[in-house]
Amino acid sequence: MKKIVIVFGLISGVISGLLMWLLMGFVNNGTLNFDNGMFVGYATMIIALSLVFFGIKSYRDNNGGKISFLKGLQVGILITLISALCYAVSWELYYPQIGDDFIAKYTAYNLEKMKTDGASAAEIETARAEGEQFAEMYKKLPIRFAFSIIEILPVGIIVTLISAALLRKRELLPTEAQT
Repeated sequence: MKKIVIVFGLISGVISGLLMWLLMGFVNNGTLNFDNGMFVGYATMIIALSLVFFGIKSYRDNNGGKISFLKGLQVGILITLISALCYAVSWELYYPQIGDDFIAKYTAYNLEKMKTDGASAAEIETARAEGEQFAEMYKKLPIRFAFSIIEILPVGIIVTLISAALLRKRELLPTEAQT
């Protein structure tokens, strides 16, 4: 199990990190705005975390073609954790290129959107103050790292739950020996 978890976790982590860097390039050059970037970002996480499915399947196939839901859950969560760590490390490697300016741009974008959507001056001021508070907090590495993990982890948990549930059935993508 250890080898499968490490290999699939690292591959997923590298893919998620590379796709995040590519996506941030599009956001920084204006090709994608923050709203579209967020949607595309979560889609790229699903792509990277598809390795959870294949990791659980690999484990199942190497163990007689059977896997319990709980064992699938264990394999998937471990792959997800490795992928999330790689994603967070990748963000930390990328972050110095954009620095604290990223949060300022994101806050400005949200404030402008609020104005366009007709928010009151009090709501906009509250959002601005919260944005400044968040920007100050985000300067701290442990906080930023935790936010990066929390960003991808729920996606991985959902992919894990679905994959573990589907792959406990032998009929789904059977091994060659089962066909």
